[in-house]
Amino acid sequence: MLELRNVSKMVAGEYHIRPTDLVLQRGSLNVLLGPTLSGKTSLMRLMAGLDKPTGGSIHLDGVDVTGVAVQKRNVAMVYQQFINYPALTVYENIASPMRIAGKDSATIDREVKKAAELLRLTPYLDRTPLNLSGGQQQRTALARAIVKNANLVLLDEPLANLDYKLREELREELPKIFAQSGAIFVYATTEPSEALLLGGNTATLSQGAVTQFGETIRVYRHPLDLLTARTFADPPLNTIELVKSGAQFLLADRPVLPVPAHLATIADGPVTIGFQPHHLYLHRNDHATTALSATTLVSEIAGSESFIHLNFAGARWVMLAHGIHDIDPDHALEVFIDTRHLMAFGSDGRALVDVAAA
Repeated sequence: MLELRNVSKMVAGEYHIRPTDLVLQRGSLNVLLGPTLSGKTSLMRLMAGLDKPTGGSIHLDGVDVTGVAVQKRNVAMVYQQFINYPALTVYENIASPMRIAGKDSATIDREVKKAAELLRLTPYLDRTPLNLSGGQQQRTALARAIVKNANLVLLDEPLANLDYKLREELREELPKIFAQSGAIFVYATTEPSEALLLGGNTATLSQGAVTQFGETIRVYRHPLDLLTARTFADPPLNTIELVKSGAQFLLADRPVLPVPAHLATIADGPVTIGFQPHHLYLHRNDHATTALSATTLVSEIAGSESFIHLNFAGARWVMLAHGIHDIDPDHALEVFIDTRHLMAFGSDGRALVDVAAA
C-alpha cells in the first residue's frame, strides 16, 4: 500500500502539489486525470522519490519512505517519451533491470519471454529499437517496467505520442497487463475517455489539488463538485445557471427544464445545471424527451461523430452526435436533453445530490 499523508510540494513559494491525502492499494490501477500543468507529473515524482515533499510524509507498506532516494526504491517508470537502449536488442532491453538486480539466466529468460508474449513482442526480440515501430518501442519500455517486478509502476502519459490505432490497442491491453501484477500502478492522462477505458480508480487533479479519488466510473458519474465534473468531461461539460422552483428549472422566470426525480429534493433557488455532451440529442428518443430551442455556432465532423456547438440562451453548449451532421452556423435547431443525467451544483460549486447512473 502506498499512502500519502498531507503531502505537499512548494516551489518558489507556490504550491505545485497542495496538501494531499491518498491511499493506493497493491494490485490496483490508479489513474491521475487532469489537464496539462494540473500536477500529475509532480505528484508522480513525489511518489517515486525523485522529489522530496515540502510537507507531509509518504509510506510504502507501512514504512516511511519520505526521504528515501528513488535509487533505493523498487520503482519502475515509463514516460511519454519512451526510453530504450538503442544498442541493445529488444530482449536485452527487457532483461536489463533483471541483469542489474543479479537475477540468474533462467529467470531472466523466462520473464523476458513472458513479458514479450504479453506485449506481442516475441517476433522482435532480436531487433534493436531503431528497427521497431513507435508502438513496438513503447511496448518494449512497458515490458522492461513489468519485469522489474517493482512495487510501484508509474506511467506518465505513456501513449500520448503514438498514433490513434496503437493507442487504442495498448489501452485495451494495459488493464489485462495490470491485472496480472501485484504492483501499484499509477497512470497519468489528460483524456477522460482513457481513464474510463482503463477503469480502476481515478484521482482528478486541478491546479495541484486532488479534487476527488475513487472508483473511476463512480467519480465520472458522481462528481463531488463542478470542478471535478469539468475535469472528467471531453468535450467540455455543458452548464447553465437556472433557478429551481418546485418541479421546474426556470430561466428568466420561464420554465425550461423539468426537475428530474433524482434532483427533486434539492432546495428551491439558484443552481448550476451541468450535463455531458452525449446526453444532448438531435432527435427525440425514449429518454431524451425535453425539447429546447438553440442556435448552431459551428459543426465539427470527426470521423463518424459530429461536435455541434450551440448557443442556448447565451450559454455555449456542445452536442456529441453520432453520424455526420454538417449544419450551417446561425441555424435554429430543436435539440433534446436526457434529464436523467443532469447534475446540480450550488453556489460553492459542490454537488447538491448524486446524479443518476450514466
